[in-house]
Amino acid sequence: MTTKEYDVRYERSAVLLLSLGFGLVGLDRWIISPLFPSMMKELGLNYQDLGNIIGVLGLAWGASSLLMGGLSDRLGRRKILVASIVFFSVCSLLTGLVGGLFSLLMVRVIMGVTEGAFTPTAVAATAEASRPQRRGLNMGMQQSTFALFGVGLGPIIATQLLRILPSWHWVFGIMLLPGLVLAWFVFRTIREPHQLPAFESAVVSTSAGEKPRWLDVFRYRNIRLAILALCGAMTCIFVLSAMVPSYLVDHQGIGTTQMGVIASGIGFGAFAGQLVIPGLSDRFGRKPVVVAALLMAMAMLIGFIFQGPVVPLLFLLLFFIAFGANGCLALLAGTITVESVPAGLMGAAAGTVMGVAEIFGGGVAPSVAGYLAQNHGIQTVLYLALGGLVLCVVAASFLKETAPKKAGLPDLADPAAKAPAGA
Repeated sequence: MTTKEYDVRYERSAVLLLSLGFGLVGLDRWIISPLFPSMMKELGLNYQDLGNIIGVLGLAWGASSLLMGGLSDRLGRRKILVASIVFFSVCSLLTGLVGGLFSLLMVRVIMGVTEGAFTPTAVAATAEASRPQRRGLNMGMQQSTFALFGVGLGPIIATQLLRILPSWHWVFGIMLLPGLVLAWFVFRTIREPHQLPAFESAVVSTSAGEKPRWLDVFRYRNIRLAILALCGAMTCIFVLSAMVPSYLVDHQGIGTTQMGVIASGIGFGAFAGQLVIPGLSDRFGRKPVVVAALLMAMAMLIGFIFQGPVVPLLFLLLFFIAFGANGCLALLAGTITVESVPAGLMGAAAGTVMGVAEIFGGGVAPSVAGYLAQNHGIQTVLYLALGGLVLCVVAASFLKETAPKKAGLPDLADPAAKAPAGA
């Protein structure tokens, strides 16, 4: 396949819009964490409630990803992308209107379903729009905005808006407008796989023969390993994202404004990692880059556990934890996954890996962290995050290389491609 077969202008537009979409997903999902200290007082909530609020969204996200990733292979990308953006933006507005724990949980479940539909669909659409030599970088860019907007800019935006808006209710409410605008541009821009020349014959050949089944994704070794590794990575990422703001305020005794600055280190580090690490993997290979980044993240997390309330050091430690862990998340959930299966299973594979990992790492782990924080001290959640990284690095060590330049494999987007690397 040649670069000329790709519409470079469409590639740039699609990656930009899908990046903004995932950034909005991150902002709508995580802005609740820095706002939670204010919400606790008004709604009578505790740490266990925080873990459950984060957890139910993750469970719903995971279940939705399992279903909608494969469904987007059949129904098309654009319908699911547009509908999910509209509905999760409305759910952000509804979050600001809740009056108690039950209604808050229900709204977050619906938000999880809609965001879970967006995520694997966007990953597949990004892969389809990307040239092979830029796939790692493009998919890293597309996924990096989740952390940049959600955990990087989110704490700063939330804490600053609280100073000028009447209450936390208004902060959630204004999130509706950017979602509606973005949904319109996605509707006008995003193409279906059969409308892309590089994928057209691959789609035709798939539909002409036996249609792949969802369960077929488990035939590929890399998919099984990616699920296990991503469960560990998401355990670390989501436990820290949910609990670090309260840990800094209640355990370290740091003020709310400084907390927002420190916690933003997770987002900025994740953004940088998801730009740099996938790009490096295009050149040096997926597996060695993943393992090296995870080992660095583990070392930084151990340092964070024993670090006292020194604002610059806490920020830097969180930055490099997220740099390594989130950078690997982009590869495990996106690039390695779609490179390990045929083109007709891209959406299903991405949805399966993300869905199972979301259920355990994004759903169960925050609830467990809430229990640990409520009953054994909030500092104990850091050891749960560390255990997640250990699981991730062990599983990642057994992955098969999928980078075309390093594995000597044909690109899966090419209709003439042979067996996937993860088989």
